[in-house]
Amino acid sequence: MSNHLFLNRLFSQSVAVDLGTANTLIYMRGKGIVLNQPSVVCFQKTADTAQARVAAVGDQAKQLLGRSPGNVETVRPMQHGVIANFSAAERMFREFVDMAQLRSLFGRRAEFTICVPGGATEVERRAIREAALAAGASRVNLIGESLAAAVGAGLPVREARGSMVVDIGGGTTEVGVISLGGVAYQSCVRVGGDQFDAAIVSHVRNLYGVVLGEQTAEHVKKTIGTATMNVPFECMRAVGRSLADGLPRTIELSNHDVADALSVPLKAVIGVVKTALENAPPELITDIAETGIVLTGGGALLANLDKRLVEETGLAVRVANEPLTCAVRGASEAAEYVDSASFQ
Repeated sequence: MSNHLFLNRLFSQSVAVDLGTANTLIYMRGKGIVLNQPSVVCFQKTADTAQARVAAVGDQAKQLLGRSPGNVETVRPMQHGVIANFSAAERMFREFVDMAQLRSLFGRRAEFTICVPGGATEVERRAIREAALAAGASRVNLIGESLAAAVGAGLPVREARGSMVVDIGGGTTEVGVISLGGVAYQSCVRVGGDQFDAAIVSHVRNLYGVVLGEQTAEHVKKTIGTATMNVPFECMRAVGRSLADGLPRTIELSNHDVADALSVPLKAVIGVVKTALENAPPELITDIAETGIVLTGGGALLANLDKRLVEETGLAVRVANEPLTCAVRGASEAAEYVDSASFQ
């Protein structure tokens, strides 16, 4: 590291950000995670949408999804790990920076390292940079999601042997084969936790004629969701709206129902893992055959997903410790020893 870069980092505060589809996490070196909030923002509707007041953000805004009154618009500005609504993302990011009290601690002397999907376009990367600069960053580095997740999961990324990480976020699943501090191969599919929830909503609608709310579907997934039917039978009740008469209706869902619902999005996840195994350099695949696959991201918490991948690939599979925070912790750690040019 050059003296100039060392001095810049010595006198500036390093902040890592995982600006995800489902949640935004901010990690400050020496303090740990200072913010973990849903990537949702609510605006009070006005004639001039650019001047609309932020009514709620994060947890409070998520509670209003599907429940907001007519004068409030609830927005999820991130889709598939990138910014879909720049104005909303910028204002949400500003609110999160304020909630984390970053500016009050160090003003604009903040270097942000932000996780981005490997498949993000240059336009999408530029949008993330501009949103961070508008929120108060003095400098912005971007790091690939899979590399950050691998570092956060404690994989030996700087060694001359291959490691494989499968990072399943809210809107994307990214597979990275890491070696010598860089990504030797990566593949990505725009399927994640949000698509799992949507699949449950669609399946219940077709099977029972009942429409579940987005948050209800997420609760079902977290409570009895499973990646395989080879598990003991388990049930829970859920309330939705009947398509027949529009009235509330309570149904009983089983974990086998949910496994059936998740079969299509899981096929896409398994497919991208197999694609990586087929196309990564053979020498690195030999290493992965010995060390196995590590799962990170919120989707890694789906019950029995590791077992399903073992069945599909024949390799050892484990869930990382604290999979939800691997990427943001890894981005912070990587910023200490990887020159920013290699983040791209």
